Amino acid sequence: MMMRMMMLISGGSIVSAEAIWDHVTMADRELAFKAGDVIKVLDASNKDWWWGQIDDEEGWFPASFVRVEPQPAQPQTKQVFYINPIAAPRFQNTSTKLWVNQEEGTAVETVEGASPSPSEVQNGHAEASPSSSDCLCLGQPIQNRDQMRANVINEIMSTERHYIKHLKDICEGYFRQCKKRRDMFNDDQLKVLFGNIEDIYRFQMGFVRDLEKQYNTEEPHLSEIGPCFLEHQDGFWIYSEYCNSHVDACMELSRLMRDGRYQHFFEACRLVQQMIDIAIDGFLLTPVQKICKYPLQLAELLKYTVQEHSDYRYVAAALAVMRNVTQQINERKRRLENIDKIAQWQASVLDWEGDDILDRSSELVYTGEMSWIYQPYGRSQTRVFFLFDHQMVLCKKDLIRRDVLYYKGRINMDRYNVVDAVDGRDEDFNVSVKNAFKLSNKDSDEIHIFLAKKLEDKLRWLRGFHEERKMVQEDEKIGFEISDYQKRQAALTVRKMTKQKGHRSVPPGYPPPMDPMNPGQYLVGDGMGQSEYEAPEPERCKSPFWQSFSRLTPFRK
Repeated sequence: MMMRMMMLISGGSIVSAEAIWDHVTMADRELAFKAGDVIKVLDASNKDWWWGQIDDEEGWFPASFVRVEPQPAQPQTKQVFYINPIAAPRFQNTSTKLWVNQEEGTAVETVEGASPSPSEVQNGHAEASPSSSDCLCLGQPIQNRDQMRANVINEIMSTERHYIKHLKDICEGYFRQCKKRRDMFNDDQLKVLFGNIEDIYRFQMGFVRDLEKQYNTEEPHLSEIGPCFLEHQDGFWIYSEYCNSHVDACMELSRLMRDGRYQHFFEACRLVQQMIDIAIDGFLLTPVQKICKYPLQLAELLKYTVQEHSDYRYVAAALAVMRNVTQQINERKRRLENIDKIAQWQASVLDWEGDDILDRSSELVYTGEMSWIYQPYGRSQTRVFFLFDHQMVLCKKDLIRRDVLYYKGRINMDRYNVVDAVDGRDEDFNVSVKNAFKLSNKDSDEIHIFLAKKLEDKLRWLRGFHEERKMVQEDEKIGFEISDYQKRQAALTVRKMTKQKGHRSVPPGYPPPMDPMNPGQYLVGDGMGQSEYEAPEPERCKSPFWQSFSRLTPFRK
């Protein structure tokens, strides 16, 4: 099939294919697309990765995302490729084709029994087909639902087997060889480049073994693979660590590849292991792509699984689980992208004492100004509070320059419980309180009381504390943490920015803090209650620095 396509390409034909899956890219040389997009294939010499074009963008993309099923060809002026049935689910019980026109250079998706209009042909999409005398058919028509389910099952099994081979090549062909060259790679570099790839390989082998047990080779549509995903759902969280560090791996690899020695070394590893002709960065990307592909495959499987099928409820549950896994991985990645800004903020706070924020925290949950009493009969003090995961930092504004903050302490949130306080005279502090709440130490009698200006502010803080505890529990579940390498990179970024600007670094403007009760909207007092409206993006660099930093929070005020 590849030779056939390359002959067509070299002969001047325009060969196009429709995407089966969304392709989310992580490297500059990859081509991003969504299911249904039409891709112009420019090079299909490699069986796994093709070079293609969409509009003015060119790049590599997985051939399995647009796979076609060949049959013997007959010479004709116009060539037609039948797409794998799962590639065109919207055309059930019809023959869906991709049409290669040597004369006009257009690709047309068609349904037998109709003709495409000139405008549809021009746009590369059509709900019609050229006549049989003008085209060559390679493939089979779309079959019944059982056959469709069998096709998806076979696709899942095939990609899993190929994926195991890729993981083996990474571990044995690259990682183990790098560990032998202590003159070229230290432990930190190996950790950054390969992360927990060996853990992923071991997990994936166990997962595939269970899939094979559930795979019905005689009647694939009867296979029950949903339970396998549910049984291994906790294991998929190991992908979080790998995905979170993948950007660092790309940066480190790019730095190493400036040295010709490393280029030759990695190419020698590939040749010795007899790997396909893809650079090491392409191999290191495969786990990231794989975890993103599971929800797409399960959604396709569920589409062709009748509710009466014994696997239906398990596939539905597995789809929900894998969507949650990928969603959480994306959320963790977003948090890691913010650690530079957290380090910049800390560098801007004067008189900082103790550990760095990044030693324990990775997310600014909520921030605001409140009155605070930390001991009975003590006087009330106004402070600006920054709630991170695991800790809350207390700062004081400069009396003259209100955009300058001084460090005044922190509270270890792991040691405190949040307690609501009723309006009126508080028994612990013997003072009248309104819109208040307390932090009570789990191991002692120490109590802090906080007074918000308005009831809405108090409710936002209570919601923020709830989200902070939830975040900590989820991080513990999947083992999320910031690596030492990422901390060093964040510190290096701060030093570079400070040196370039010659003063405290100020991050760009971000969306304002979100309201925990009404995400995406502001609450504005109008004297008659609260009214909601969509707010425009704030102008940059006009607010004090600490307020700009507060916009990293997932809540809006």
